[in-house]
Amino acid sequence: MTETIPVGAQPFQSAPVHASVMHINGGKPLNGRIDIKGAKNLVTKAMVASLLGTTPSVLRNVPDISDVRVVAGLLDLHGVKISHGEHLDDLVLDPRAVEQAHMAEINAYAGDSRIPILFCGPLLHRLGEALIPDLGGCKIGSRPIDYHLAVLRSFGAKVEKLPEGIRMTAPDGLHGAKIELPYPSVGATEQVLLTSTLAEGITVLKGAAVEPEIIDLVAILQKMGAVITVQADRVIRVEGVQELKGYVHRAICDRNEAASWASAALATEGDITVGGAKQEDMMAFLNVFRKVGGGFEVMEDGIRFYQADSELHSVAIETDVHPGFMTDWQQPLVVALTKAHGMSVVHETVYENRFKFTEALVQMGANIQLYRECLGSVHCRFGERNFFHSAVIAGPTGLHGADIVVPDLRGGFSHVVAALSAQGHSTVRNVGIISRGYERFTEKLDALGADFDDDAAEVRA
Repeated sequence: MTETIPVGAQPFQSAPVHASVMHINGGKPLNGRIDIKGAKNLVTKAMVASLLGTTPSVLRNVPDISDVRVVAGLLDLHGVKISHGEHLDDLVLDPRAVEQAHMAEINAYAGDSRIPILFCGPLLHRLGEALIPDLGGCKIGSRPIDYHLAVLRSFGAKVEKLPEGIRMTAPDGLHGAKIELPYPSVGATEQVLLTSTLAEGITVLKGAAVEPEIIDLVAILQKMGAVITVQADRVIRVEGVQELKGYVHRAICDRNEAASWASAALATEGDITVGGAKQEDMMAFLNVFRKVGGGFEVMEDGIRFYQADSELHSVAIETDVHPGFMTDWQQPLVVALTKAHGMSVVHETVYENRFKFTEALVQMGANIQLYRECLGSVHCRFGERNFFHSAVIAGPTGLHGADIVVPDLRGGFSHVVAALSAQGHSTVRNVGIISRGYERFTEKLDALGADFDDDAAEVRA
């Protein structure tokens, strides 16, 4: 490594999390600058990767979000010592005393997080055994762990279902495998990467996900000593090595959060500069943003987002895996599309149940119809499975305040943005879930001039 571990690291501490109810007075544009940190979809996986090293790792640009706190707690249960480095957004992760945790402890701490499944490969290498509880996550689709279990079995893991969860062992060690995914699942690709690097022999993964967060995870593992080649046509080849060291790495910025604030600027007729946003990771989003009528200015340290045209335009969107239009981008953008002139169509091809959040928008006055048919250029895997996975948004419609409940992470952000863009007062409940992926969410809203207050005192997650 070219950098050294910070001396005098501080004990790991998390910031307070606000209560779960917000009262919002809408109709006021969001203006100003906020800064974003590392991508949720990379940082938590990079923390798990530290288990593979024989020396400490340093991860920089870490957001203080609840998903990070959950993974930190799970790592602590397994004996990983975690502290802050030179800065509060640096984490030092020391895995030299890794040990097995009790199932009950893992289950109690994991909550709704699905991250424990990614602990399996590294723990099988380190301890020869891994335990995981039943898994939760946002209610946006089935998100089965079948891919993960099939991947781990292909490496030689023995999987045993227990009343309280799943136990895995590797009596003969883990060995390289040839794997082909039926769908380019991000989670299954991460599972392969975290498991194959120390497996004996060569692993070839076909049908891999190639999101920027995946490539950044590959970069981390390569820093640790892994031999990984990302080939054409979604093929990743891994040559197993005998040992990995720790890493020093700065996480890429969160393109999902950047796109969320961009949509918030459009929906509220505001002007938001997102410090840390990177053009190269958001090109598919920026194209759609411009078609809708948004404007953006790419700067050295971020991107400024605003409404460029006098009125917003309807668009047709089809979500897809990278390099397509991300599924996480569509929910906040749908709020802005309620103000666009004409009929917009969104065809969701990644998660089958991602339009539940539109119920609240309809309650607030939006004209949104859901369909089971594939209203897009491709016939997706949900087309014949009776899921409402296409939406038609007719606009423009004015939103009015309402009492609504947040269903999931991105839907929650969308509900808050809808309330901010609506006329009148809204009460938004269960907003605590937003802290899973948005650091200091209410502080950023305050900095942008939002008119709101939240209930109760601060609590720690």
